[in-house]
Amino acid sequence: MIRWVRVVLAEDSLLLREGLVRLLDEAGADVVAAVGDGPSLVAAGVEHHPDVAVVDVRMPPSFTDEGLRAALELRSKAPEIAVLVLSQYVEESYADDLLATGGGVGYLLKDRVSRLDDLIDALERVVAGGTVLDPEVVSALFSKRRRRDPLATLSPREREVLALMAEGRTNTAIGRQLVISQGAVEKHISSIFTKLGLPPSPDDHRRVMAVLAWLRS
Repeated sequence: MIRWVRVVLAEDSLLLREGLVRLLDEAGADVVAAVGDGPSLVAAGVEHHPDVAVVDVRMPPSFTDEGLRAALELRSKAPEIAVLVLSQYVEESYADDLLATGGGVGYLLKDRVSRLDDLIDALERVVAGGTVLDPEVVSALFSKRRRRDPLATLSPREREVLALMAEGRTNTAIGRQLVISQGAVEKHISSIFTKLGLPPSPDDHRRVMAVLAWLRS
């Protein structure tokens, strides 16, 4: 159960919206507003200042990427509000821009959220400043390869670690997945930061920056 998490929900389908409200209520969250379009999401976010906005991608009027654009606008006005995108589709446009706004961002496919625990886990991680990405989202964004590959110097193991980081896994989860110690995971991550030219900085979240380099390569 998640408690004292205030949520603004944006979903154009009335049935899905009401269903998500009930799920979030069951999870212990406080849904302070539930709206059906992008401008209403931004307005509700500014008015209620929730901990997290749960957003569908395709909303009126064109049903393309209004949700992502609205989430970007909300983050520009209130960057401390976490955003969890729940969609039936992997919409690449604006997804990179949303991820580039920093931590506290998630993008999951609705079909993958099959249990209430999955939704609770995702909400907890983005509210805590983490990044949660569906593996299909990672694959779709990774397919948009750019001509220059900043990851060419990474070892195969470091690439595996970075791929799991892109899925929002913790160091403990990465170690369990790869059957290596947490110390080894930390060593690989430190090497990744060094090779990608990401020194410690009070202004940047190195883990998020490394994941963005992975997605954009």
